[in-house]
Amino acid sequence: MEDMKKDFDDVKKELQKEGLVKTFLSFDKMITPTLIKIIFYIGILLSTLTGLSMILSGMRSHFGGGIQVLLGLLTLVISPIVVRVYCELLIVIFKIHDSLNEIKNK
Repeated sequence: MEDMKKDFDDVKKELQKEGLVKTFLSFDKMITPTLIKIIFYIGILLSTLTGLSMILSGMRSHFGGGIQVLLGLLTLVISPIVVRVYCELLIVIFKIHDSLNEIKNK
């Protein structure tokens, strides 16, 4: 959460310094890493809700509900990990970009 506040503060300072249109069109500051963090939280919420709904649906079912409860439990465990790994891979691309910019500027 602290990283998101820092990212928002950096964007806010950049906007105050150069203006909204110039900052948006210059591509000097990447906004996608901040959006990826928001997508991560949305993905965790959706995967949790999906797993819980599968469990509840399986518990209400008369036939074959045990398999659906098991799949719901697996969804609760595995899908947040998949969402995290996917978002980390996207963030790594931007960290590589930042590192290359540092090397270029030296």
